Amino acid sequence: MKKILCYGDSNTFGFNPQNGSRYDKNSRWSGVLSNILCENYEIIEEGMNNRTGFFKNPEGLKQSGAQYLPIYLQNHKDIDIFILSLGTNDAQIFYPLDENIVKQGLENLTNDIKSANEQTKIIIVPPVKITKNLLHSGFSMLFNEDSIAKIQNVFNSFEQFANENNCFYFDFNQIASPSTFDGIHYTQEAHQKIANEFAKFILKI
Repeated sequence: MKKILCYGDSNTFGFNPQNGSRYDKNSRWSGVLSNILCENYEIIEEGMNNRTGFFKNPEGLKQSGAQYLPIYLQNHKDIDIFILSLGTNDAQIFYPLDENIVKQGLENLTNDIKSANEQTKIIIVPPVKITKNLLHSGFSMLFNEDSIAKIQNVFNSFEQFANENNCFYFDFNQIASPSTFDGIHYTQEAHQKIANEFAKFILKI
């Protein structure tokens, strides 16, 4: 049985924008993916609320995706497919996100993955294209209009990096938009759609 690691932020964790709880396994995309692929794949869910990909997060080690990853991989060297879904929280007002930081950050993350197991296939998932609904939510203290622009400015860098570094690329934004509740997290219906399409993609590779 092959192992798939889902390493990401709150949308991988399954944050429910309506009430702040966590979607159950049958509702969040990584859990639904596990249900779909259970015969041939073991899905490891490693999502964390407020996890950044490229900057050290003052909230803690597990929220700092780049710092925590090599530690996590010490005991997880047998990953066949690594789903890397980070970057949205790096657009927060505290961080100077730009294309160079994305390129270097993705290089550091993928190097750590390959150092643990050079046979691991890497799927890069770009950030959520956050909407202005976020500015009227409880997350308005973390994101502003510049955050929306940051993601737009660096978005193409994720696909470009994947193409240039022998990684796969899968864009959730082509399947679903963030909820109107907060402009950043997915509804239960969106998680289901993402899982169904992602399963098809994974089976192809």
